[in-house]
Amino acid sequence: MPKKGHKKPRLPPWDVSDPQSMGAFAVQFFEYLEVKGFSKVTVENRNYYLRGFANWCRERNITSPRELTRPILERYQRFLYHHRKRNGEPMSFRCQHSHLVAIRAFFKWLTKNNHILSNPAADIELPKLEKRLPRHVLTISEVEQVLNSVNVKNPVGIRDRAILETFYSTGMRRKELLNLRLFDLDTDRGTVMIRQGKGSKDRMIPIGERALAWIQKYLDEVRPKYIVEPDRGTLFLTVEGDIFNCQRVSQIARKYVIASGIGKTGSCHLFRHTMATLMLEGGADIRFIQQMLGHVKLQTTEIYTQVSIRKLKQIHENTHPGANLERKPKPEDDEE
Repeated sequence: MPKKGHKKPRLPPWDVSDPQSMGAFAVQFFEYLEVKGFSKVTVENRNYYLRGFANWCRERNITSPRELTRPILERYQRFLYHHRKRNGEPMSFRCQHSHLVAIRAFFKWLTKNNHILSNPAADIELPKLEKRLPRHVLTISEVEQVLNSVNVKNPVGIRDRAILETFYSTGMRRKELLNLRLFDLDTDRGTVMIRQGKGSKDRMIPIGERALAWIQKYLDEVRPKYIVEPDRGTLFLTVEGDIFNCQRVSQIARKYVIASGIGKTGSCHLFRHTMATLMLEGGADIRFIQQMLGHVKLQTTEIYTQVSIRKLKQIHENTHPGANLERKPKPEDDEE
């Protein structure tokens, strides 16, 4: 799968000429997902992963799900493990996991609807996911350095500063920011409503006064110049008056992180990690951070307890008997 923030290649329509083919069943499966309320992103991802599997099957003259057995699926799992990307790197276990989850869901649906007699993917063991820490997290001074790298003497800079301040203040996801509408902001209460976030769930979270001030400056001085009628009420607009896509807003965030000269990389999610880590170090209860981030499981949020090294270092200095021993000065060489 392409890296996060990169567009997936446009795929041709599935071949549905044979009603018993993989393509014919796949189209029905995607329709089922849409009817059940799965997000557009989930359906697109499942389409992408199943397309790769179908292509692999076609190269081996396998066209119907009824021809597939567990040994064949295990062979495909080994193929994913040994596959190398264009840069020569192996596919991550997380990516392999995503491919196999899509296949398991597809065969579960096939079995449930009596399209096949038994489910060959039922007992496929998924790869164990790596528990990886965020690659970079910014300190308070580094965040300020990034924010101050924006040239706010022009309309684009004011808009971009408002976007970055929103990311930093709320830790919302990139897609959640792009879906914000004017009526989602409550300046009196200092809150923002995130509608249909991940998992199609709404949540209301606080937003800081500084972020609100920059958003108001953007609304007063910039957005009226970008509006193209009919105005659909989307908060952040491109210069052309369009709604941002994910790739473009990532490019904006990444540009300022690089321009700041802090020596770290990242884009939208960097501010999400930073917000959560700094709040935790500031004494926030992890359950409040879970609510801010919109995590379903607390275990997902607990990763930030590992990232918050500053608090751990402080505890180490206060409790470890060897942490604060005075260092003896090195004896100076005798003068001859």
